[in-house]
Amino acid sequence: MNLFQSLENATHVPWVIWSALFVVVVVFATGFAVRARLAGADGGLVPDRGFSLRNVIEMLGEMLAGLAEQTMGPHWRKYFPLVATIFLYILFANLIGLVPGFQGATRDANVTWAWAIISFAAHQYVGIREHGFGYVQHFLGPSLYDLKLGGRTYHLRLLAPLYAPIELISHLVRVFTLAVRLLANMSADHIVVGVWIALVPVLVPAIFMGLGVLVAFLQAYVFAMLSMIYIGLALEEAH
Repeated sequence: MNLFQSLENATHVPWVIWSALFVVVVVFATGFAVRARLAGADGGLVPDRGFSLRNVIEMLGEMLAGLAEQTMGPHWRKYFPLVATIFLYILFANLIGLVPGFQGATRDANVTWAWAIISFAAHQYVGIREHGFGYVQHFLGPSLYDLKLGGRTYHLRLLAPLYAPIELISHLVRVFTLAVRLLANMSADHIVVGVWIALVPVLVPAIFMGLGVLVAFLQAYVFAMLSMIYIGLALEEAH
């Protein structure tokens, strides 16, 4: 039994809530710690020596920022905080699940679906915010004929009955793939690590633990990257 399940038994609050809240605390604590280091006497200009929390976060930030600029274009700074938050939360939730005595929130479908829905709502919001409610016209397919009446141009989207359900399904599939991919990969990874720790407490679990860290990072990276791609597509929709 892990710590969060013990809390569930004591409080009757589902373990995933405790795990999710723990990750929130870790993310905030990390942010405050790095911010305090950047506000030091040297103005944060001099990097830490060797391996440190600040250097790791800065390295991850630079990596994500470069990817965000490529996928989201010139407006990437506006939406980067959301994507970075998604990445850090999922990364820490994945890593916590590898620690004996803990259980990662990303092993629960409620958490993975919640983040998938947040990502979906975010890129739909971006599309409407940047292009107005005319953004929804991309669900109706191309205009086959432009009709001009009274000085105004009306775009006749004659294939809308065909395009609309296809576009709607393709967008909803994004939620499904984000949620299921993260849930399946992290559940399988944590189960494998847990089994080896139980069977062979020395050496072999360390190998799978290393692989688990890699999987944890890759899954957070893929989730954040796909979210950026979807936001980038929403930004370009008017073109």
